[in-house]
Amino acid sequence: MKIGIPRALLYYYDGMMWKYFFEKLNVNYIVSNITNKQIIQDGEALADSEACLSLKIFLGQIKSLEKICDFVLVPRMFSIKKNEQVCTNFNCLYDLTKNLFPNIQIVSYNIDLTEGQNEVLAYTRLGSSLGFSYIQSYNAYCYAKRKKELYFKDKILRQKEKLKSPKLKILFAGHPYNLYDEVVGFDIIQYLEKKDIEIIYSDLLENGFVDSECNKMSTDIHWTHSKKVMAAVQYYQDYVDGIILLSTFPCGPDSLANEMIRRKVKTPLLVINKESFSNTGLITRLDAFFDIMKVKYEKSH
Repeated sequence: MKIGIPRALLYYYDGMMWKYFFEKLNVNYIVSNITNKQIIQDGEALADSEACLSLKIFLGQIKSLEKICDFVLVPRMFSIKKNEQVCTNFNCLYDLTKNLFPNIQIVSYNIDLTEGQNEVLAYTRLGSSLGFSYIQSYNAYCYAKRKKELYFKDKILRQKEKLKSPKLKILFAGHPYNLYDEVVGFDIIQYLEKKDIEIIYSDLLENGFVDSECNKMSTDIHWTHSKKVMAAVQYYQDYVDGIILLSTFPCGPDSLANEMIRRKVKTPLLVINKESFSNTGLITRLDAFFDIMKVKYEKSH
């Protein structure tokens, strides 16, 4: 048995958990390739015209796994934090995949705190669906959870050290499935690295800060992942010389959260809304933004 993992959306939150979970249970898995032009074209052909680029990438990644594995992992999420909800795209991934790819066998789990279905229950049921006992599945979950926590704890500590750097610093803010995707965010990371800019990532913020920091901007945001981005912007804005806010068009929750950030943040801000594979005009905008930050940085030093 080989399980395919699409390198998109939830992968950038829980991909590490999935890998360690399957490894502990000795289940073979394969992660789809990095995003490329063909994957986006495949996703565009399958998706509704109003779907965001991130969802199109997900569908293209599913298609790339269609004939190289026995099952594909497609979880469903509705609520992962009390009184909050995730993007509606995450609610429908299972049904969308099942309808668009009738020949693909899916393994899944469901997290919905409104129905009492938490992460522990989700993973133990996932293990059970693969033929493992509750104890085996629970132990694999605990192992994967611990590994993930240690990994991100180390990355957060390393980022805190970067805040002490005398270099020009930019907060690269957005959902991790956009920040780290080869097509959506990688060109921006490469640009910043070539300019020798210290990059601070919005997903590297302790969860304990999310509610308090987000509430300084708004107490009405109920989208869990948008709250994390807003909290990171609020928390890091005084430590950086500029903020690049990355979204994919036409994301509904981001359109609201980004507008709130525009109104509240005083630090130089560049909003990039990626719509396709093309990067036309991107470098020109980054160059102009870099010049603004450089002037500000030199005046303050």
